[in-house]
Amino acid sequence: MQIKQISVFLENNAGRLADVTKVLAEAAINIRAISIADTADFGILRLIVDKSDAAISALNKAAFTTRLTDVVAVEIGDTPGCLAKVMELFQKSKVNIEYLYASLEGKVGKAVVIFKLENLEQGLKIITDNGLSMVDKF
Repeated sequence: MQIKQISVFLENNAGRLADVTKVLAEAAINIRAISIADTADFGILRLIVDKSDAAISALNKAAFTTRLTDVVAVEIGDTPGCLAKVMELFQKSKVNIEYLYASLEGKVGKAVVIFKLENLEQGLKIITDNGLSMVDKF
């Protein structure tokens, strides 16, 4: 079970992140998880939102360059070592994690980790075979 992640490509200029969040707010889109990676010239904003299609439409209408990507959201305990156990499963199976980020949104005592996996099918098999809980929205 994968979820949709929106990537927004931004010039590395003051106010661009504010512009994105304003567009989403005006479209009544709720951000559930967020991450940004940057270089000297540009950034990639990654978002999990409550209404992906509406968010893409609003951002594209506002002239932002976007991309939709399948990612996996795994619920883990919000205690020391829980992430390490999941990472070890991927390591043993030689599944490359391209990137990840987390949200504490969800159940009390739980965190949601969003994984972009090089081999999504193999990653999904590892998750299900090891009894991990995936979420399709949060």
